[in-house]
Amino acid sequence: MPIRVAIVGSGPSGFYTAEALAKSDADCEIDLIERLPAPHGLIRYGVAPDHQTTKNVARNFDKTAARDEMRFYGNVDIGTDISLDDLRGMYDAVVLAIGSPEDNKLGIPGEDKQGVIGSAAFVGWYNGHPDFVDLAPDLNSANVCVIGNGNVAVDIARLLVKTRAELSTSDITNDALDALQASSVTDVYMLGRRGPVEAKFTNVELREMGHLENCVPQIDGSIIPDGVPEEEEMSDRDRRLREKNLGTLRDFVGRDPNELEKRVHFEFYAAPREILGDDKVEGLRLERTQVVDGRAVGTGEFFEIETSLVLPAVGYRSSGLEGLPFNDDWGVAVSEDGRAGDGLYVVGWIKRGPSGVIGTNRPDGQLAAKQIIEDIAEGSKPGRAALEAALQKNGARIVNYDDWQALDAHEKANARDGAPREKEITVAAMLGVLDGA
Repeated sequence: MPIRVAIVGSGPSGFYTAEALAKSDADCEIDLIERLPAPHGLIRYGVAPDHQTTKNVARNFDKTAARDEMRFYGNVDIGTDISLDDLRGMYDAVVLAIGSPEDNKLGIPGEDKQGVIGSAAFVGWYNGHPDFVDLAPDLNSANVCVIGNGNVAVDIARLLVKTRAELSTSDITNDALDALQASSVTDVYMLGRRGPVEAKFTNVELREMGHLENCVPQIDGSIIPDGVPEEEEMSDRDRRLREKNLGTLRDFVGRDPNELEKRVHFEFYAAPREILGDDKVEGLRLERTQVVDGRAVGTGEFFEIETSLVLPAVGYRSSGLEGLPFNDDWGVAVSEDGRAGDGLYVVGWIKRGPSGVIGTNRPDGQLAAKQIIEDIAEGSKPGRAALEAALQKNGARIVNYDDWQALDAHEKANARDGAPREKEITVAAMLGVLDGA
């Protein structure tokens, strides 16, 4: 009998696992189970909408989905439509590729005020994720504070200041595009606790900030070191990348703040200490820092930025899943290099935390496939026949891959001029398209 494998989550790590299993010599039946009607996870809902080239990997995922041994079960929620324990009883192996969908907390006073929106929610909003369509961020603030120095922070800052023309070829939703274009934002503050050397953004994303149509980067040149200190331990590759970042930041020095209508301020050595205001955000209090042994240490010098919108981009976590061994402190599954129990495996961010780029998830998928084939010589469980019977009994409305391709074609046909698609942003709307509503 074939080894019957259920993969929960159809983002990069889920598809890479499916691809590795399908291309192996093992006889496998692979079922990809997704909570939303649309597949591709972070490719669709996390990658910046103006970075369409990065999304091209979805074409390879579609080829994997078309293989004979594959089935897609969209609009199926583990925990509602079927439990993880039930799934483990039906399949020889269950792989969890459920990511880290929640924002880390800042851990400072005031972060529960209206006007503090984590990056998972804000990015989900402008990318049309059904969970965040009702977010309605208040963009009526001249100043916006983006906390973080990674690529997500850069993406958010860039989207806040881009022109309609610059976003015309993106797949940002029309609602989000209209809201951003009507915003009062003129100055975006990118805030990092440590310095330029320690920043996590990549140089491609950083360079973009110097070539925007209506926004000029601002930075105090005195804080940029001549180079990466020799005593800093890192690979030669990391050293080269950080040197590139320092060079790009130097290029920003001296740009006239009034050269264009908007500005992005790179504020390093600035640790958020308190979000000010009553029920709503009125400002952000920060402490100047210095880096000691790689850590940001406060100097006792404080300053404030007036704002009504604070967007922390300080990493993601998961809250797990009932039946999954879980480390709540770290927000990841408990596993031995991906093995989380008898016939239970984890891949991607739920395994190792939110790190890397899309392709970083491929080795996880390849390892999980290898482990499954090592651990299970031959299948013994019913797999998709049992899944379909249970879902039918529970009244689940399954979306298969043909359905997704019909929805995909509908979104592309409805795109504004120059855009790749106009996403349907609620589950009801997606199902309505498929049901001819």
